[in-house]
Amino acid sequence: MKAIAVLVSAVLETAAVFARLPPASSCLASPRPPGRCSTYTWLPAGRYRLSQTLAARFPVPTGYQRQPVAVGSFGAWLRALPLLPAGTPVRLHNGQLKHRQDVHTAVVDLDVGARDLQQCADAVIRLRAEYLFSQQPNLVHFHLTSGHDIRFQDWYAGRGFQVVGNEVLAATKPVEQPTHAVFRRYLDQIFSYAGTLSLSRELRPTPLAEVQPGDVLIRGGSPGHAVLVLDVATQPATGRRMALLAQSYMPAQQVHVLKAAPRPGAGAWFLLDPAQEYIYTPEWTFHRTELGRFTER
Repeated sequence: MKAIAVLVSAVLETAAVFARLPPASSCLASPRPPGRCSTYTWLPAGRYRLSQTLAARFPVPTGYQRQPVAVGSFGAWLRALPLLPAGTPVRLHNGQLKHRQDVHTAVVDLDVGARDLQQCADAVIRLRAEYLFSQQPNLVHFHLTSGHDIRFQDWYAGRGFQVVGNEVLAATKPVEQPTHAVFRRYLDQIFSYAGTLSLSRELRPTPLAEVQPGDVLIRGGSPGHAVLVLDVATQPATGRRMALLAQSYMPAQQVHVLKAAPRPGAGAWFLLDPAQEYIYTPEWTFHRTELGRFTER
């Protein structure tokens, strides 16, 4: 009975989160829930289930409370993120299984594409871009490793780019409508020429003690890695914070919620203690100073 009560409470919490999300301003994506635009615009009709969202599947640890997030914020959007059924394995872009199946507790219901593009930084870019697209497509823009700022608004309006050697040159392309299919093709171009280094420059350094949903643990470079903070829970009595983390990896693979330790029965909530020098994730170790935050909505 206690387990049922916890599940019901989590589902109701998720429903409240989703109800507070504003309708997407573009209404370009189809299908969508009756009376509003779809907030998760890549999903087929009827796919979204409150019982299969991040907040529903991952109740906060005992003694903790979910950190408040602003209505319509990236953090609120991530909290209601759709997941594939429990027990789903992580697959690569080519359909093969990820070599390690002991590092995840859930798989995000999000396509990875057919090419080896949507790796670690790209997965963070993808989720951030999908959020912005659901709010207003013209907000979407990302920098390439070269530093060039590529706006989706320019790209679909016919102002593309091409990379020749080490140069990024302006190039004309057909004018298109800002549909989700066009948006996905834009992102594949971004994934091809962006990475952890360019993404790290998009972020504002943030103290670990102030971590919030939507922040990014990142080390820019080659090699480098990026892990997205999906949710944060706080212990009122002490202020301690725990977080749900998600990643993609190499080769390109489905975005997955990480285990707090790579062992059977491990939970998903990571303790983010500013007093500890390192943050250990199953496939990467970050320094406590390697936390960044998007500076725009």
